Amino acid sequence: MWRLNKVRHKAGQQGGSLEELRLKRRENERALRQARRDRQLVSKRLLLNEDEEQPDVSMDTAPGGHDIVSLLHKLQHSGTEKEAHLKALSKVLRDPAAQLTFIKHENSMHLLVGLLTGSNAQCRLQAVRCLHELSHSSHTNVAPACLPATPYLLTYLSGPSTKFTELCLYTLGNMCPDSDVVREKLLAQGIIPALASCIENQRHTLAVVEAAAFTLSQLLQARDAPEKIIPIVLKSTLPSHLLSVLTPDPQFGLAPAIECAWCLHYLICSTDDNKELLAQGALSQCSSLLVSLGGAVTEGNKEDGIELLIWPLLRCVGNILSSCPEEDLNAQLTDAHLPASLCGLVQAYLHTLPALARETVWVLNNLTAHSTEFCSALLTLNLVPGLIQLLPFSQGINTMILRILANIAHKKKVFCVQLMQLGLLSALCATLKMADQEMVIQSLDILFMMTVSSPVVAEEFVRQDGLSLLEVLQYNGAAEMRQRSTYLLEKHLLSYQQHITVDNMPDP
Repeated sequence: MWRLNKVRHKAGQQGGSLEELRLKRRENERALRQARRDRQLVSKRLLLNEDEEQPDVSMDTAPGGHDIVSLLHKLQHSGTEKEAHLKALSKVLRDPAAQLTFIKHENSMHLLVGLLTGSNAQCRLQAVRCLHELSHSSHTNVAPACLPATPYLLTYLSGPSTKFTELCLYTLGNMCPDSDVVREKLLAQGIIPALASCIENQRHTLAVVEAAAFTLSQLLQARDAPEKIIPIVLKSTLPSHLLSVLTPDPQFGLAPAIECAWCLHYLICSTDDNKELLAQGALSQCSSLLVSLGGAVTEGNKEDGIELLIWPLLRCVGNILSSCPEEDLNAQLTDAHLPASLCGLVQAYLHTLPALARETVWVLNNLTAHSTEFCSALLTLNLVPGLIQLLPFSQGINTMILRILANIAHKKKVFCVQLMQLGLLSALCATLKMADQEMVIQSLDILFMMTVSSPVVAEEFVRQDGLSLLEVLQYNGAAEMRQRSTYLLEKHLLSYQQHITVDNMPDP
């Protein structure tokens, strides 16, 4: 027999199955995190040479003008022309075949590292460009061949030249995804403290901050990151630096904030309790920024690419909420405008980016799962009618909307009456007719909570001819639907039908 304590999106009243419900919820959240990790794509970035299209670049340095062997020979013997030959080499190394030829040639990397560590600043810059081209290779054996250069690349992160530092960072970031050996070597060489120091020293140079966050995000997406990388990062100063860069700079743009937000997302979804990040105010800061962005989007200010920042922020907040103790939730989420901002984002992106709208209602579900205050805010701010209007939408949005409404109904009996007054019963009569089994079952969940909470709600459902819908479901092929609809009819609603029939009898 179906009972309230079997509703899967919230805790039940009875203690016997409470732990079971918690375990199922943790399993569902773990599956969500895993799905998000599986969809994360590691990318590489190539910075173009600034002088490639200048007319004074001679044909002698054009890509393809020299083969790898002749260029290496000239680098070994030339004097003042080394910089020009290195420029030519960096262009030739864009050819995948040339990359393999280079790493197979004896002493080629030794020669390049020598130029990287030499006294000529321009040769050092061009040597890094060569390494940068190699790091962008699609061949997995190229990055390990560049390992002799990594100690120097890390050392140069503390150098005075921002352009040089930026190039070193992207080179290191490109190398991280290809090889476990490369990542382990970089960790042993101290890449985490080097990145922390780099962001701290260059915090006002946002191009460098963006590059450092990109490199960190490449590390954090590794399969073994939760065991080998995340603990080191959490013990460093990097989380506080990432949080400090979250607010976009109006002159530089969104890119640094986007990279830092993704880093925070990878940290959050790879740990179980997020205590360290909560203590540093991650939930408060990410949610406050969402409020600001949601307000801007609602007013029609959709800056180009703003959704690229909203997306990781949603995942940060949603994943923290799924594991956040209730006392921390109340302490960190003090802005009552958060539900309104989330609802505004749903409406803004419902048709153009439905996947982003789905992520937003997922966050709203996690927000209301354990917070009576935010459930009350949805009612007080008159946001529920807008949510009810979304029930006809598919793509996972309508099922999540039902979960939010169920969270509200579960909190207080008076909320059930308010939901009825806002038209939820008629909307449930429509969802009970849907072919989507999950929608029907969730609708029965909410209907059970509402009708049990108040006789007024039960009577109104009967008046809206809801009993006939339940009678149809009694003959459905799905056993779960049959059991729930039968229980509702026999245990709760048939008696109200008799009362209403008596009340409606004409006077003799």
